[in-house]
Amino acid sequence: MTDDAQTPTPEQIAAAQATRAGFVALIGEPNAGKSTLLNRMVGAKVSIVTHKVQTTRTRIRGVAMEGAAQIVFVDTPGIFRTKRRLDRAMVKAAWGGATDADVIVFLIEAHRGLTEGAQSIVDRMRDELPKDRPVALAINKIDRVKADVLLAMAEKLNEAYPFVKTFMISAEKGYGVQDLRSWLASQIPAGPWFYPEDQIADLPMRMIAAEITREKLTLRLHEELPYQLTVETEAWHDKKDGSTRIDQIVYVGRDGHKGIVLGNKGETIKAIGQSARAEISEFLDRTVHLFLQVKVRPNWENEPERYSEMGLEYKDGDA
Repeated sequence: MTDDAQTPTPEQIAAAQATRAGFVALIGEPNAGKSTLLNRMVGAKVSIVTHKVQTTRTRIRGVAMEGAAQIVFVDTPGIFRTKRRLDRAMVKAAWGGATDADVIVFLIEAHRGLTEGAQSIVDRMRDELPKDRPVALAINKIDRVKADVLLAMAEKLNEAYPFVKTFMISAEKGYGVQDLRSWLASQIPAGPWFYPEDQIADLPMRMIAAEITREKLTLRLHEELPYQLTVETEAWHDKKDGSTRIDQIVYVGRDGHKGIVLGNKGETIKAIGQSARAEISEFLDRTVHLFLQVKVRPNWENEPERYSEMGLEYKDGDA
């Protein structure tokens, strides 16, 4: 190949300069609203949203268009105190997603304020994040507190860390989200887009389908069980009639957990399957036939291949 063939044309250079593209990391405590904000920014459901904490296990990228700017959101797992190998892998992924991003948004809940957990994140941001990386503060769920409380909180947080910009938002209701998105579009680098204009996520559809099913399990079940199971899409078959057959396996750690997931006469797993199938069908815009199996895999949380499936790093000796 000649050098001339590798050199961008003037038209290509002009197009690249006219467009912008970059990565934005959303960080914060579990349940701060990161997944809700990602879904609101992208305009579609690409990250599971539940009342349970720590549900985002992978750095899900959602792609949003804002004018000529393509914003690629990295929805990191919530940052929290770790106990298990999986917890440590999730937190490491969160900080990795932040340090690799062009812009970072620290999300905090208005009604909780600067908690001990949020303070520890702010303290670690000083050590973990590059000094030249712009970090914005987004105070979420502003509809839950009064204006004077919000202003005092913003002042306190900006004293704790040199945020370049502060936004008052409600990810659930959409307040202030457009202002944040417009600002992010202005902060990312000039350059060509990473993805086609109509693509909203870079996760394989098999994984998105598995995440949707895991969300339904999390919503239906209680206590610690949702964090002791995982869902994998075993088979995916697009049929001639335009429908899709999806076979998934729900892995649990104990025999007793299998009974809970199945429910009396299989009623629980049936309801979960119906709910997941409806949402996957809506997401794919086609008829979906979803088949779920529940299998016991006692040590799945310590299997390297499970971490690879979730986009996490498995570290030996970190049980």
